[in-house]
Amino acid sequence: MKRQVMMIAGTLAAASLLTGCQQETNAPEPMRPVLSMVAKPNSGDSTVAVGVVEPRYKTNLGFRVLGRLTSRPVYVGDIVSEGQIIGTIDPTALDLTVRAAKAQLAKAEAQLATAKATEERQRTLITSDATTRQTLDNAEQARAGAEASVAQEQANLTKAIEQLGYAQIKADFGGVVTAVGAEVGQVVSPGQTVVTVARPDIREAVVDIGEELPVPLEAGLPFSVSLQLLPAVQVEGRIREIAPQADPVTRLRRVRIALDNPPESFRLGATVMAKLGKDQSKDLRLPASAVLAKDGADFVWVVDQSAGTVSLQKIDGVAEPAGIRVTGGLAAGTRVVTAGIHSLKPGQHVRFEQDQEP
Repeated sequence: MKRQVMMIAGTLAAASLLTGCQQETNAPEPMRPVLSMVAKPNSGDSTVAVGVVEPRYKTNLGFRVLGRLTSRPVYVGDIVSEGQIIGTIDPTALDLTVRAAKAQLAKAEAQLATAKATEERQRTLITSDATTRQTLDNAEQARAGAEASVAQEQANLTKAIEQLGYAQIKADFGGVVTAVGAEVGQVVSPGQTVVTVARPDIREAVVDIGEELPVPLEAGLPFSVSLQLLPAVQVEGRIREIAPQADPVTRLRRVRIALDNPPESFRLGATVMAKLGKDQSKDLRLPASAVLAKDGADFVWVVDQSAGTVSLQKIDGVAEPAGIRVTGGLAAGTRVVTAGIHSLKPGQHVRFEQDQEP
């Protein structure tokens, strides 16, 4: 009787163990939460940079010599023409230098005349043996030295006259005065900015752009630029110049956008807004974390939203600093996994609660 009870107990234990294994085998695989995003073209309206209108060409004008500013007939906003005098300093010291140079030149010319006369006299005397050859040679050397002195004094006079012209500064081109750096009566040093003149005919938009730009920052990238106060007034432009490095504090890079025929309302100093051109919103872009490199090709995990499963899909793309630009193999509106791509398998059930920002 005891033996039968033990056999029954063993049978029940084996059956219980077998049932537990079957239940464990048939248990559904838990759904895995993942980060995902819907692949869609980037919108240029999402990234807006604010800047100002600046001239492409401007010059800081100053004197080449030290002096006291005696006149500055232009002010900020004045229109100047090419060659117009826009500042003068006291020319007294420079004028005295010219006079001294003229006197030195006259002295050198007189000494040259004396040396030539002496040389001619010695040449006449040498024919009658009334003088020596050594005396004639000395006279020739004195005449040559006097000629060199005249040439030197002529150069000094030319230099002094040129420096007298430095008492005035003239506009190199027609433009508008955008800044002044010295007032009448002030002693200005050589190279100090007195007036800044800009050409208003060639204008650019200068903006600071950060790393959130969805496309690579490169010369020639098209932008639409509009006035902040009049958004309806827009002009097209392309990047002409990019700062080689970002600002260490703001982490923004300064960009100069050349404008195509801007209207008069785009005045110098006006605040503008720049956004990517419309032709830049056609490509699909994904973060680098969404692309799985395998066997020399790129793949993404595509989510079947009706079944809640994932499948591997091959794409063609180009690596960029901001991620991957998809050139083929993926349709707009497809949901792809953006994190944990190395631990998924085909047909696995996933759960996504929110989209990851591209």
